[in-house]
Amino acid sequence: MSSGDPPAPRCAICRGVAAGPCARCRKLVCADCSELVEGAGTFAVCTRCAGKGTDLGYLPLLLWLGAIIVGLAAVAALLIVLRR
Repeated sequence: MSSGDPPAPRCAICRGVAAGPCARCRKLVCADCSELVEGAGTFAVCTRCAGKGTDLGYLPLLLWLGAIIVGLAAVAALLIVLRR
């Protein structure tokens, strides 16, 4: 490494030299701090995400859409009350 080279990216967990990003949280991790997970393919996941053991799937999207629907219903109810 010469003096003009940028510093090597570091692992978010152990601060070692990172190998790549976690497939779930996208934080940089080294090979020692990641696990291979089978799914639609094989992905490297950091030990923090692998330890969680749960994938929220579509839950955040459904909650976000539910909040929009509730907000629109509240606006519609308010317009109905104001028209009377």
